[in-house]
Amino acid sequence: MKQENNLICRLFNVAFPIIQAGMVWCSGWRLASAVSRAGGLGLIGSGSMYPEILRENIRKLRNSTEKPFGVNVPLLYPEIDKIMRVIEEEEVKIVFSSAGNPEKWTGFLKDRGITVIHVVSSVKFAKKAQEAGVDAVVAEGFEAGGHNGREETTTFVLLPMVRDAISIPLIAAGGIASGRAMLAAEVLGADGFQVGTRFAASEESSAHVNFKKRITELTEGDTLLTLKQLTPVRLVKNKFFNQVQNAEQNGASREELKLLLGRGRSKLGMFEGDLEEGELEIGQVSSMIKKIQPAAEILSEMWNEYKALRKSLCH
Repeated sequence: MKQENNLICRLFNVAFPIIQAGMVWCSGWRLASAVSRAGGLGLIGSGSMYPEILRENIRKLRNSTEKPFGVNVPLLYPEIDKIMRVIEEEEVKIVFSSAGNPEKWTGFLKDRGITVIHVVSSVKFAKKAQEAGVDAVVAEGFEAGGHNGREETTTFVLLPMVRDAISIPLIAAGGIASGRAMLAAEVLGADGFQVGTRFAASEESSAHVNFKKRITELTEGDTLLTLKQLTPVRLVKNKFFNQVQNAEQNGASREELKLLLGRGRSKLGMFEGDLEEGELEIGQVSSMIKKIQPAAEILSEMWNEYKALRKSLCH
């Protein structure tokens, strides 16, 4: 993969086809700025921000670098109209949409000269995103942290199916935390790579240090997809997770699960550092992460490993 010929590098005008995922409570302006300054594409995660907090993050990021950056927008966000207004007023150039139908907002964004990428978990929604006019698709397997598809399709099964179904650029997500994974994803059809979990444990991540340290302590099997009656989400096993599991096993209704979830559980865990009562969203690949690093160092390590492996396989 020559960078100057890479579709994702050209689409975003970046040096490396590595995108930092827009994760709730982890992806503030400092992380996005660090990734963008290192040559990747940093994303502000608007899912945990009020509209004016998003505006503040955009302005701080822009004051810290002239490099390209984007905003991730969950389309089911309750104040989506206000979020889109902030994006328009602040002249954001790149938007990653997720968790909703791209048909409603893609035209609005494209009419304003914004590059639009949509995150999908199935071939069906990849096709719909392409039909809606997005510029690229992120195919995210259910190894990923946060909210996932009900199909539970793994990244390396999903990628080649999506590649065969669409003609626009394809970004791999879910379990991408090393150069090895990047190379494997490329072979399966990916043009670029979205990295979440590893950047969540970076020094610049806005997550609480307790959560970052917990990520580095996780081992195989310490996360599981749950809350499938509501919106499936991959969580670290803790006291709150056990409460959810017990409720589901005892036949709790959607309303009872919503009551248990309450408000602010993810903030409590990931941003405030309550590792037992909080909701801790992170990917399966967390079991491979053993230290907290600067974002630029993470990007460099991944890219150098990818280049070395690619070169060795070509000889």
